[in-house]
Amino acid sequence: MLDSAKVSRGPTLLSANQVLLTTLLVQIAVVAVVATMLVRFWRFRRILLSERRPWSDRFIFALALGVPLSLGVISRLLLGYNAADVSLAGPFLAGLIAGPYAGALVGAMVGIPALAAHEIIAVPFAVGCGFAGGGLRELCPKEAIWHFSPFVFARVLRYLWAALRRFQIDWQVALITAPIGLELLRQALGRRFGEERLFYLPADTPWLLALALLGTMLSVAIPIKIWNGARIEHKLEEQEKLLMAARIQALTNQINPHFLFNTLASISSLIRSQPEIARLLIIRLSTLLRRLLRSQDQFVTLREELSAVDEYLDIECVRFGPSLHVDKDIAPNTLEQIVPSMILQPLVENSIKHGLANKIGGGRVLIRSSRYRGQTVVEVIDNGLGMTHEQIEGALSRDGHGIGLQNVNERLQVIYGAHCRLSIHTIPGEGTLVRVEIPEVVLPDRRSA
Repeated sequence: MLDSAKVSRGPTLLSANQVLLTTLLVQIAVVAVVATMLVRFWRFRRILLSERRPWSDRFIFALALGVPLSLGVISRLLLGYNAADVSLAGPFLAGLIAGPYAGALVGAMVGIPALAAHEIIAVPFAVGCGFAGGGLRELCPKEAIWHFSPFVFARVLRYLWAALRRFQIDWQVALITAPIGLELLRQALGRRFGEERLFYLPADTPWLLALALLGTMLSVAIPIKIWNGARIEHKLEEQEKLLMAARIQALTNQINPHFLFNTLASISSLIRSQPEIARLLIIRLSTLLRRLLRSQDQFVTLREELSAVDEYLDIECVRFGPSLHVDKDIAPNTLEQIVPSMILQPLVENSIKHGLANKIGGGRVLIRSSRYRGQTVVEVIDNGLGMTHEQIEGALSRDGHGIGLQNVNERLQVIYGAHCRLSIHTIPGEGTLVRVEIPEVVLPDRRSA
């Protein structure tokens, strides 16, 4: 015999109040899901970013929002799934974001299926909600709309007190009041003409009515909160890109004076002893500076970067004469690789200045490039004096005396992050190898800084 405590009981049906509460919660969840899905589409997200939208964008916005909302009305009519019907909040929201005509279009889209089921008040009411949202949009500041939050009801008393104290309209109060007023109107129309003429969720007690009003207000506020989060995220990304571009430009500008001061110091030391060589250096320097002024691209091909290095080496070969030998071993398949501008000249300058300048006898610099595992590897090798471990750390740190290698390393980290690596291999007394591994990138357009 089964124990009486284990005898299964029949299913417990929800009361009318519990059904209403559950429907409101699911309705809010449905609105949040639709808003989240829509904001994932690039075209829809782009429409949210601008307050001045052409008619084509408004039409696309209305269709993107109206289609899922009308499907929700259809599911309510065919399946009895009341939580999918947001025919008040949807048109009002569309009007609030995209203007009265977009709101009216969404209202017509959600009202026509209901009209087919003989809910004759559905179309004029939904279209009116769209015009109400659009009218409020025309009156209030646009940024106030995006400040509308699902948590705004917690600050209602503060908004009311501030409005009364300043004798000014508080637009947050207006944004709260509008959907609540429309819900009260829907409740009144539904009680007057019946559910067969206009869909609504009957609230028979004051606290259920309060929940229905709160649910309608949240159905408007939550999508705005989701979409505003996407707008803020996009703006932060744009600001981060602008900041990175400014930082790269600042680092690039740091290199040019560094090279210029070193070259001018060399010219100054040759003016008295070797005036003709100093004159030739000035001519070569002016040629290089004209090139730098003509092109301010942040990224160039390796071919163009090597051309800039050649102009620099023309200056150094005049200074050092036949004691400086420069060789190149460039793989043809690396010449069109995109690299940051002025990224090789500091490496070559470092080899000549610190590796070869104090070396007795001739010095040699080899510039080599190759492809390895989807990356372009550029190496600058010299047979100079080499570097100690402390010198390497100083060259790559902010506390070091030189800025050439540290600047290059920081630019590479800013642009590529962990996908790029600058390494130094050296043997004191025999030479140094500086190796840069640059990931393969495609340059969509040549943007000037």
